[in-house]
Amino acid sequence: MKYSGLRVIKEALTGHRGWGPAWRDPEPQKSYDYVIIGGGGHGLATAYYLAKHFGKKRIAVLEKGWIGGGNVGRNTTIIRSNYLLDGNEPFYEYSLKLWEGLEQELNYNAMVSQRGILNLYHSDGQRDAFVRRGNAMILNGADAELLDVDQIRARYPFLDFENARFPIKGGLAQHRGGTVRHDAVAWGYARGADSHGVDILQNCEVTGLRIEAGAIRGVETSRGYIGAGKVASCVAGSSSRVMALADIRLPIESHVLQAFVSEGLKPVLPGVITFGAGHFYCSQSDKGGLVFGGDIDGYNSYAQRGNLPTVEDVCESGMALIPALGRARLLRMWGGVMDMSMDGSPIIDRTHIDGLYFNGGWCYGGFKATPASGMCYAHLLATDTPHETATAYRLDRFRRGRMIDEKGVGAQPNLH
Repeated sequence: MKYSGLRVIKEALTGHRGWGPAWRDPEPQKSYDYVIIGGGGHGLATAYYLAKHFGKKRIAVLEKGWIGGGNVGRNTTIIRSNYLLDGNEPFYEYSLKLWEGLEQELNYNAMVSQRGILNLYHSDGQRDAFVRRGNAMILNGADAELLDVDQIRARYPFLDFENARFPIKGGLAQHRGGTVRHDAVAWGYARGADSHGVDILQNCEVTGLRIEAGAIRGVETSRGYIGAGKVASCVAGSSSRVMALADIRLPIESHVLQAFVSEGLKPVLPGVITFGAGHFYCSQSDKGGLVFGGDIDGYNSYAQRGNLPTVEDVCESGMALIPALGRARLLRMWGGVMDMSMDGSPIIDRTHIDGLYFNGGWCYGGFKATPASGMCYAHLLATDTPHETATAYRLDRFRRGRMIDEKGVGAQPNLH
């Protein structure tokens, strides 16, 4: 079914009786050529591009819960490509370009809103670092603009510009950045993948990997055994547990990242804004709620809930930047499980087991990477060669000393 304005009008005039399910609910087949473990944004995008752009058939996506119940529906919806290092910037710029054409690609309203993102700086040293990052972005084809205090004050007059500890001295803006409706991303990719013959199997948890003679043969699931030619894992915070089924130990820790939404307010934030003196980022949803987040909880956990000290820390950072935030009431909060890699950058690579592939370690960058991650992973599965923008995301880069340390904090997953 193609969505269009005319179709909406027709359904409105006929009692909306013509809408069908967005995707099928099939029974598992005995085997597939490609089995993708994880029905989040990355898994669904991989299946879609594998079927649509590479023409592959007999593809299944296995999701232990329901579509949209994992990290793809538990994030602050920000998209951007304002990275510094050569291993990251081309990849995230490629992802942003895919975001820009996503709604036409999927024939689905993902509510892509390029309202811009502004990273504030509060010291001369931080300004110099942002100038360097902005230049790196421009060299890689992205947009970047350094704004002075007067330009920022005109756009965000309610910020605490005279904060005694953290005075705002300027900011780095990427005007093509913004937000996307996270649930719509999952639904759009699921619908697109299904329309190209992909079987989306919900409530189908992988409980084991069948490996014989160094090659993957299939997966054991809560809905029975499923044979597979190739198996691709992309399960975010559960990466270590799934890959442990193949006796693979990953350079990853799982941490909880909380997100928050305030009560609905009148329009106040025209774009996405981040605090340079603390980890705080905020935007305003189309329903009026301020959507914000900060640091991970700082201890290893698989629980999709957070602790109160982190709530206090995030809100303190928000208050230091936007004093009026203290007058808004918190509507709800939630937690997503992040797979934090040792250098803060992701992994998209083959494993030493023939036919077994891994995608993970996204840290804070998973949602914004969804389209490029799916395309690059599909490229790897279809051709057994890395996509040109993902050549640095190798599993063995830690052994080779080729780390992509965007923040320069070393092998400290909790700091990335």
